[in-house]
Amino acid sequence: MSDHSPHRSALFLPASNARAIEKARGLAADVVILDLEDAVAPEAKAGARRAAVVAADEGFGARACVIRVNAGDADDLAAAAASEADAVLLPKIRNAADVRACLVGLGGKPLWVMIETCEALGRLQDIADAGAGGFVLGVNDLALELGSRSGAERAWLAPVQTMVLAAARSRGLIALDGVCNDFTDDDRLRAECDAAAGMGYDGKSLIHPRQIDICNAAFSPAADEIAWATKVRDAFAGGSGGVIQVDGKMVEALHLVQAERILEKAR
Repeated sequence: MSDHSPHRSALFLPASNARAIEKARGLAADVVILDLEDAVAPEAKAGARRAAVVAADEGFGARACVIRVNAGDADDLAAAAASEADAVLLPKIRNAADVRACLVGLGGKPLWVMIETCEALGRLQDIADAGAGGFVLGVNDLALELGSRSGAERAWLAPVQTMVLAAARSRGLIALDGVCNDFTDDDRLRAECDAAAGMGYDGKSLIHPRQIDICNAAFSPAADEIAWATKVRDAFAGGSGGVIQVDGKMVEALHLVQAERILEKAR
């Protein structure tokens, strides 16, 4: 998993489901998350751990592979650290100490963390500073702790999304929006993806393969964005400095940075 790999769609799969794992090798998801936590029954966790290591070692082609461990499970952590997974995802963290304790056992393997507790929301900058490589928003657990009402309305989440994204960006971390629970509602998924992409998130975690195409499209630059970015890049390449005009609008150096980011995503 290179620094420039896309992370538009991150599909959760139960590590205990061999058929789903094999199918994932032909899907268009950018990231496959082999789950040892919520998606696996307690009696199946040991077998799922072994299966996750085998799957990670076999690889998923160009897709990144991440193993979500159970919080506080030393066996999960050791197995994931020794595997060929690109990163380990730690759920239910509360503070920077949780991050540092987990990193000790990973031997340099990147650590992603689930932001899904009220305590973590108050300590986002400390968590980002502690050495995590990515933030994944855990909307369901967070809603439970907050006491939020269930349903499609996500208005309560917007301030949280902004806080999480700001902390992640301050240290150059990957930032993924949380899951859409209704995998049959394409309009709702598209709206959630468009909102998160507009904020600046890299992608979104998913719970079903049918969500992948909508997610990939939302987090990919549109044709008009690419055209604008190309014009801005070419205009600055012509030797002009400071503030210049592109399509009747004034642009400056910060717009060149935006343009380069869009073109990098397109590549």
